[in-house]
Amino acid sequence: MTPPPAAAPQYLSRGQEFALMVTAAVVTANAYYIHPIIGEVAAHFAVSEAQIGIVPALNQLALALGILLLLPLGDRYSNKVLCLIFVSAQALFMLGMALAQDFASFTAASTALGFVTIAPYLIPAFASKRVAPQRLGQVTALLTAGVIFGILVARVGAGVVAEYYGWRAVYWCAFGVMAGVTVFLPLTLKSEQAPPKRPQGSYGALLASVFALARQNREMVFSAVMQACNFASFTITWLALALHLTSDEMGYGVDVVGYLAAIAVVSIIATPRLGRLADRIGARRARAAAAAVQLIGVILLYPLGWSVWWIIVPLFIVNLVGPTIDVTGRMLFLTQDPQIRTRLTTSYIVMMFIGGAVGSMLGTAIYDWGGWAATCALLLAISATILIMSLLALRIWGGPKRREAALADCPPDARETGSQDHGAQV
Repeated sequence: MTPPPAAAPQYLSRGQEFALMVTAAVVTANAYYIHPIIGEVAAHFAVSEAQIGIVPALNQLALALGILLLLPLGDRYSNKVLCLIFVSAQALFMLGMALAQDFASFTAASTALGFVTIAPYLIPAFASKRVAPQRLGQVTALLTAGVIFGILVARVGAGVVAEYYGWRAVYWCAFGVMAGVTVFLPLTLKSEQAPPKRPQGSYGALLASVFALARQNREMVFSAVMQACNFASFTITWLALALHLTSDEMGYGVDVVGYLAAIAVVSIIATPRLGRLADRIGARRARAAAAAVQLIGVILLYPLGWSVWWIIVPLFIVNLVGPTIDVTGRMLFLTQDPQIRTRLTTSYIVMMFIGGAVGSMLGTAIYDWGGWAATCALLLAISATILIMSLLALRIWGGPKRREAALADCPPDARETGSQDHGAQV
């Protein structure tokens, strides 16, 4: 007898994809309210420009640790339940930041907030299992655009609100938004069709498998290092820009920093389109092109950085293509076996936020030491490194023969998923 045809996969609707994008935007925003108001917070707590960098740095290090310890649970337990737990915890620690009366308690609440900011990184793995393979780049880019939108609203809103109502009002508003998301999240995340197939073994074995999978997926590690540099560059740019524009030399208010952050709207418009381009020409080629264009924008930061109008040009260029480096890096491992995608995402995001934490410390310390010129020199070195690495990745893994050689080097149990990865990109 002929076996009955397999049931057609049930993919997310466009409305569900949009709801996930909005959710990702809201829960991501929390880490970025500090960017335009970092000078105001430093002044309130009477700490130096170099010292205030510890707040975003510890937030991102805690986020990396939280992702390492908590995100792998997404391959074992319901993504919906995990998102509800962690988003509720985010709202609680956001309230702690709003109520903080000294620098130590403010920093502690920010650090705890980072540790539980897991939902934005559960959502892409959740969605990747529920979209058609040929739309993976587009949907990944859509979720990335949601993250960018959250960052945009956080930075623009924080700058404007702090200018008129003080920096503490920023965190009260953020707490209200998070409370609303906590209430409506069960409607946004639809119940999963079936419970996830749980990996065998203990929680310790699950964590150990994160490192084992990273060793088997060397291109993912290479992509993660590139994105760590890219995220460090992003963090350095905006923290230093906030200090630069509000310095005595430039003399602008924090609202101007927020208005400039609105340039990120170009990322929201361009990233999904560049994701579709990456679907057509391949993730590695698209990433190399984006890195080259980004380097041009970084080169222009110093000469144009002394005018609040001219600096729009390099910021526009960097925001146009910067997120594509992240999207294309994720595309190269989100085609792997669905049962390991969350753990691969864990390695990728941990390395990314370690880069962001280093960038937070360097961004404020380098500006404190050498001003805008030293900051731009550092950004130029990082951007050149990203371009060189993207070209190396294209050379090593880009051609059919090189892909076959890379698969031959993989452990036998990794070759099947590796062949899915490479074949999907070309």
